[in-house]
Amino acid sequence: MTNLMVAPATPDIDIQIAPKVDEAVQLDPPSKVLIHNDDVTPMDFVVNVLRGIFELSWQQAEVVMLTAHFRGQALVGVYPLEDAKYRVGQAHGLARAEGYPLSFTIEPDE
Repeated sequence: MTNLMVAPATPDIDIQIAPKVDEAVQLDPPSKVLIHNDDVTPMDFVVNVLRGIFELSWQQAEVVMLTAHFRGQALVGVYPLEDAKYRVGQAHGLARAEGYPLSFTIEPDE
């Protein structure tokens, strides 16, 4: 008796596997969020907004706040566009609820 090894037949099927796309991946263009100085909003309120909404550390928030205070504006961070819009909307809403004119703008990150 002879032991013949026969290779399994190759299936006649063309299989194409599409890469898995994570729906949570942001495909928005990166956008800069800038904070603008005003003479009304208290510095501690600004620091709390930067920490709570933009997730900056206490030290980062202090530096951003002081930079805006002395230079008129400062870079808060770079975020996907929809995330930037959401965070700026949250910050503006919180400031208006307290009666402050705190202002942020969004620019393309070039």
